[in-house]
Amino acid sequence: MNTKLPDFTPAVDLTTSHGTGPVRREKPHYVTLTPPCSNACPAGEDIRGWLAEAQAGRYREAWDILTAQNPMPAVHGRVCYHPCESGCNRGEVDAPVSIHAVERFLGDMAAEKGWAFKAVRPPSGKKILVVGAGPAGLSAAYHLARLGHAVEIREAGPVAGGMMHFGIPAYRMPRNELAQEVARIEALGVKIVTDHMVTDLMAEKREGGFNAVFLAIGAGLGKRVDIPARDAARVLDAVNVLHETSAGRPPLLGRRVVVYGGGNTAMDAARTAKRLGAAETLIVYRRDREHMPAHAFEADEAMEEGVKFKWLTTIREISGSDLTVERMELDQNGRPRPTGEMETLSADAVVLALGQQSDSRFLANVPGISFTPDGAVEVGPDMMTGANGVFAGGDMVPSQQSVTISVGHGKRAARHIDAWLNFAEYDEPPAADIVTFDKLHLPVYSDAEPGEQHRLESDRRAGFDEIVGGFTEKQARFEAQRCYSCGDCYECDNCFAACPEDAIIKLGPGKRYEFDFDKCTGCATCFEQCPCHAIEMIPEVAANG
Repeated sequence: MNTKLPDFTPAVDLTTSHGTGPVRREKPHYVTLTPPCSNACPAGEDIRGWLAEAQAGRYREAWDILTAQNPMPAVHGRVCYHPCESGCNRGEVDAPVSIHAVERFLGDMAAEKGWAFKAVRPPSGKKILVVGAGPAGLSAAYHLARLGHAVEIREAGPVAGGMMHFGIPAYRMPRNELAQEVARIEALGVKIVTDHMVTDLMAEKREGGFNAVFLAIGAGLGKRVDIPARDAARVLDAVNVLHETSAGRPPLLGRRVVVYGGGNTAMDAARTAKRLGAAETLIVYRRDREHMPAHAFEADEAMEEGVKFKWLTTIREISGSDLTVERMELDQNGRPRPTGEMETLSADAVVLALGQQSDSRFLANVPGISFTPDGAVEVGPDMMTGANGVFAGGDMVPSQQSVTISVGHGKRAARHIDAWLNFAEYDEPPAADIVTFDKLHLPVYSDAEPGEQHRLESDRRAGFDEIVGGFTEKQARFEAQRCYSCGDCYECDNCFAACPEDAIIKLGPGKRYEFDFDKCTGCATCFEQCPCHAIEMIPEVAANG
């Protein structure tokens, strides 16, 4: 592999050297800083921590660290868009660590070996009602149960999982793996009641003796758009198409299908249409690919499977099987504007994929709850609505929408609910500084190409079999070893070996080091030799103070 940075030799500027002398003006100080991967993770995982355990082959310990923040690694290793990898410092050298693949490996191993969750506190005697068994609801329930609270989830659908089950096709999220992660949360003591639609929230709270409520109904309604239609071809909503297909009741779409939209749901709907027998599937989107909200790999996979795209196009009218579309152009701000150029397309079905919103009408009579113009529930910094003791999160509150963001909301809400139940406030501990690539000292570099997950060939994707395979144990451990451990000492002994004054004391495996300041001259050699920036030079006054 060709590295992006072929020369790792640091430039030494003697005019700014810390130097040594009779008076020490700076001294070294061991620190633990925030790696960019964890900083970018919406679920707040200690990625560096669990990768360190995985690279040592301590997989159960890695899983324990991971699931302290996120209870569904097998799910996230498959469906998360891994923003952690976009921030990975290793990406500046060759390629980011495939964090999602190692996470999936740990989740699948947990299912294989039957690992179980444990509560971290004794029973509190408090009861919490969670409305909705999607990612936010399951996450909140898990974290509240770990904290000793009794939790009951009431779910309108026939199974738990929410949009993970009904909105993400099985070729990306196999149902068995999802069910196993849900079952593990139930085994912790969470009660899940399905086929139960909450219509009178306060009555259910009162009659069930619940001390608090967490709302997590998700965004299961597709947004609509006014398109003049007469004797129209079948016009369906993408969310319903995916839901009905997952429920085993796939709709009849015909041979020619047009999907209107450019997000990830549009990609899933188009790919699902192909699997349901459409001979021609066309995505119509009003902007170009550069401004498309779908992730690039989603569009790439759709193209691999024969889905076609018609960029800079919007639907103006539907008449029978004919669609009148207008060519668009982008202004200087990237916004589409009409050109007046029209053409006609043909389709047996039109699938609208224009975004999702929550059906929060059942909350309209709850005193104190307020809504944004598009129906999202407004919450405060503590994730509580205007109704005392009623919290909300996930896709139903103003935020970006993804499984991982929802899981992060569930965790945060659980901590705020726990504090509220104890007449306190939860304060998020301040994060340490982020270790950017320029802070690392990498004089020695070894090539380590990222592992590749096996992918099902495009001509074999006729059904809903999973497309992307998992890592073997050997692959997962090697991939974890590619981590630089940014901002955290991993006892490489570089500082210990480099110190010219023998001022660093090695404390033994797992105990790291300490400085003998009777010997230290403040020369900063240890700082310059620390590859992960776990040492900083601080002023002598601050060190003494």
